[in-house]
Amino acid sequence: MSPQVEQVLQQIDLLTPAEQAQVLRHLSHTAKSASTIEKTPDVVGGDACIRGTRIPVWDLVEYRQLGASTSKILEAYPQLTELDLQAAWDYHHSFPEEIAVSIAANEAT
Repeated sequence: MSPQVEQVLQQIDLLTPAEQAQVLRHLSHTAKSASTIEKTPDVVGGDACIRGTRIPVWDLVEYRQLGASTSKILEAYPQLTELDLQAAWDYHHSFPEEIAVSIAANEAT
């Protein structure tokens, strides 16, 4: 086990049970997103996309910010599932600045 992991585990041990539960939920969401979201240098400029597609997370987030419901997004992207969208929202939650920069770059083009 790396020293960094040992240090994190020691810090987790100091948390209250409620705080530990929050950490566990966060790690669970992050792990699910990691298996669904991928970044490939030659695909959509290396932006985070739903695995196996060319659908960037920022596009889904922007669509949602414009008021689209989950059902509307799934209608527009029938190859996606609700779990894919949840992974996109989790990714956005973990990396909001990255997504904001990608949305701004897209709007500038």
